Amino acid sequence: MINNWKERFSENSRDYEGYPIGKTLKLLTDPEIISLAGGLPSPDVFQKSEMIKATEGILSSENINKVMQYSSIPGEASLIDAVINFLKRDNINIKEENLLITTSGQNGLDLTGRLFLNPGDIVMVDRPTFAGSVVAFDLNRPQYIGVDIQEDGSNVTGFRAKLEECKAKGVMPKFIYVVPDFQNPTGITMSLEKREALLDISYEYGVPIIEDSPYRDLRYYGENIPSIYSLDQKREGTNVIGLYTFSKIFCPGMRVGFNIGPAEVIEKMCNIKEGNILNTPKYNQDICTAYLNDMGLEQHLENCRNYYREKLNLFLDTMKENFPEGSGVSWTVPEGGLFLWATVPEHIDTDKLFIEALKYKVAFVPGWQFYGENPSNNHMRLNFSYSSKEHLVEAIKRLAKCIKDHK
Repeated sequence: MINNWKERFSENSRDYEGYPIGKTLKLLTDPEIISLAGGLPSPDVFQKSEMIKATEGILSSENINKVMQYSSIPGEASLIDAVINFLKRDNINIKEENLLITTSGQNGLDLTGRLFLNPGDIVMVDRPTFAGSVVAFDLNRPQYIGVDIQEDGSNVTGFRAKLEECKAKGVMPKFIYVVPDFQNPTGITMSLEKREALLDISYEYGVPIIEDSPYRDLRYYGENIPSIYSLDQKREGTNVIGLYTFSKIFCPGMRVGFNIGPAEVIEKMCNIKEGNILNTPKYNQDICTAYLNDMGLEQHLENCRNYYREKLNLFLDTMKENFPEGSGVSWTVPEGGLFLWATVPEHIDTDKLFIEALKYKVAFVPGWQFYGENPSNNHMRLNFSYSSKEHLVEAIKRLAKCIKDHK
């Protein structure tokens, strides 16, 4: 009889605890709690009737056998073609060999970690960074070097200083991971100057850039800034790998995304997918093809922008009303995306505040979950996309009272 299963687990998984945000959300069992915690897009913008119509065609008698069968591991040819055309809108020009369809953006992150990381390898990240990237890379037991993010994005000067330290030790990071557009969790967008500067150090030190782009099409204010991938292409470089998902701009239930990059990188990621999940469901891919080709893509994206812009404006106005100057609470003002980052006085631990907030029937994600190392404890991520406008206002009122009452 086996009495100790843990000793049989691999070293990579033995102490691995999974996604902390998932555990946080499990605590939200009271239906009266208004959640600002999840990263859920609103069902109000889902293209439900269009999806039903597309499904009828996909599941027609002449297609259904193919839909119910295994499909191509790199991805369906129709979706690959649609994605290539989709990216041309963003001045990204790739071929089939540069693209792999993934089963969600999280799968794309997992493939990236599995491909590049050995235990102890270095990953350079912003502080804070996307919690999903940390939990994906953690399976490979890397170490993180983080630099505090600034109002206009990654602290590239800080990255350079850390790279010099690594160079002196003879151990360079395997890659630099960034979310340049409306970063999760802060909502901060990286300036054009910093994108160019980040490419400069990538070339100088020979360290690739992983550009995660879940929110790029959800810009509500300001000018569009070229992706780092497109800037790299403009320089005829091959230093950037792009990660994308349809979860935020279409719907998360399909679990479809894609990775782009140099052909040899994509081929190796495909090899890992062969031993991992094999193929992405054909039905899901066909629905995403229909989304790109037949559901009025640009109008849908504009509808999403208008819808979320209204919510963001209301959310920011309510924050100002309930956290006046002198309250000790500050927050970022994003130009797009689904999140903003709030900072409370240093004596407040938002992990403890989270438990207290549940008593006030409001929830957020404690900030410590967004750090690869040395977490800062007086921050929180707030989501404005999912809850109704009425609930958003009420949630901020409850949160303000909770913080005021917290000792």
